[in-house]
Amino acid sequence: MPITLTVPEGLLSQQAQAQAFAGLTDAVLDAAGLTGNDFMTANIIGTINVLPQEHVLAAGEPIAAAFVELKLPEIALVSAEAKQAFFEKAADVIEQAAEGRLKREHIWSNIVYAPEGAWGIAGRSYNNADLVGAIQGAVAAS
Repeated sequence: MPITLTVPEGLLSQQAQAQAFAGLTDAVLDAAGLTGNDFMTANIIGTINVLPQEHVLAAGEPIAAAFVELKLPEIALVSAEAKQAFFEKAADVIEQAAEGRLKREHIWSNIVYAPEGAWGIAGRSYNNADLVGAIQGAVAAS
């Protein structure tokens, strides 16, 4: 379940970037009610994009901002409550990592859903039932 964190240079130290990504991972697991699920934890992956300051914009102007994009299968985080829980925790994580160098209103997040059967892990296509089975199998194995 890829997470993409995009920030301008100088906003987060390398240590803060790593802490933020770990916090975003926890936010996904918490919002999905899957903290401790080995299958889900192993499959939350992602990238941190650090761009030149002049390439991070709001209202057409450079700004200290953070963008969090989460890609999920269409069965995940579908309730309004789960989405809200993720967005709140993600903003908390990024705000804390920025150590006062970022206004909360300059943290944007979104969720993009992959359609049924369009999720691949280790070269295998997963449909929604397969994903649920893998998640439940991890619960049973623990």
